[in-house]
Amino acid sequence: MAKGMRIRKDDHVKVVGGKDRGKTGRVLRTDPKRGRVYVEGLNIVKRHERPRSVKEAQRGGEVGGIVEKEGPIHVSNVMLLDPKDNKPTRVGVRRDGEKRERYAKRSGDTID
Repeated sequence: MAKGMRIRKDDHVKVVGGKDRGKTGRVLRTDPKRGRVYVEGLNIVKRHERPRSVKEAQRGGEVGGIVEKEGPIHVSNVMLLDPKDNKPTRVGVRRDGEKRERYAKRSGDTID
């Protein structure tokens, strides 16, 4: 069973490994089962897509062709940006009674 990821949708992250090393972006979606995240504008891959239906395509629906979109990046290759100084930080989890909160280990500030 996969361990829960500490990076969530809409977090701002910096890529620390791979072809997009050093770039930053916003997390569009996460795939916790596979341990992957999709970051806006990073790891762009080309996919060949067929048009969905002829009638929809005529009305401005989905047209086929070569489409560029974001590919998955392994969660170990991204680091969350600290909200205080905008530098990469590790993420910790602490509990206050019933409440669970993520915090930046660099500055100690809460993330959510």
